[in-house]
Amino acid sequence: MKPSQSSFVPVRGIDYHCRTWGQAGAPKLFLLHGSQDVSASWQFTVDSFEHDWHVIAPDWRGNGLSGWSGADSYWFPDYLGDLDMLLDHFAPDAPVRIVGHSMGAHIGALYAGARGQRVSRFVNVDGFGPPTMRQDPAPRRLAKWMNQLRDDTAQRPYESFDEFALRMQSENPRLTDERARFLVQHWGREEADGTVVRRADPAHKRINPVPFSGAEVLDCWRQTSASVLWIDGAQSGLWGRLMSNPQESEARMSAYTDLQIEHVDDAGHNVHHDQPEQLARLIEAFMR
Repeated sequence: MKPSQSSFVPVRGIDYHCRTWGQAGAPKLFLLHGSQDVSASWQFTVDSFEHDWHVIAPDWRGNGLSGWSGADSYWFPDYLGDLDMLLDHFAPDAPVRIVGHSMGAHIGALYAGARGQRVSRFVNVDGFGPPTMRQDPAPRRLAKWMNQLRDDTAQRPYESFDEFALRMQSENPRLTDERARFLVQHWGREEADGTVVRRADPAHKRINPVPFSGAEVLDCWRQTSASVLWIDGAQSGLWGRLMSNPQESEARMSAYTDLQIEHVDDAGHNVHHDQPEQLARLIEAFMR
């Protein structure tokens, strides 16, 4: 495995853990992980890169080794503000290349529209969302959020890292034993009683009571000047559900002026775990 280094950057009152690979003088590439994931999940993709990159991958607030917010919920505007500060820290003088997976892709897509001049190329890995952007009516959503404030959101404990790895493989049968063992060492934290829990603030389990609307998301996408590559896992199901609604799929794809689309076979939602070699080839071909 290619070695990584860890550093902590103070961002808006939170110590942000950032994992980096490669030399600082190489072209910079920012990798953004998904919900309740960690920066180390990109290890297999980084190992598959053929060219030299200075890869920078943060643990989002409330995930991995980064600090928790202490709030009842996590908000997308906070992620955007954090990303803006991190880019200013690592790459203050030039447009950047960003790759995001799932939630990280959603954050990257919003940022590429809101800060168009800061992003030169953007890769969205299985993060262009479900086929509908409709939300629950406000009364129902607010009531659900208030109910969740009373719920026990503690992370599920596992007897050991091995049990945690088996659970991850049951959710993703394509995850090899070696990769599962590596991931849970970064996903998990051993408690005083010897059990293992996920390194993620349980508040992530609560919904956002005031989400972005579909119209607001598309407004951001339409302001994107960066070249965009959509990559989906052929077995994730997201692409099929998106294409089942021609009107919505057309609205999303037409939001970008420079869009390429690639499908990765034998891969589910976690393309960076299932087919990191093919993902790395697609990223490098697009970025270079």
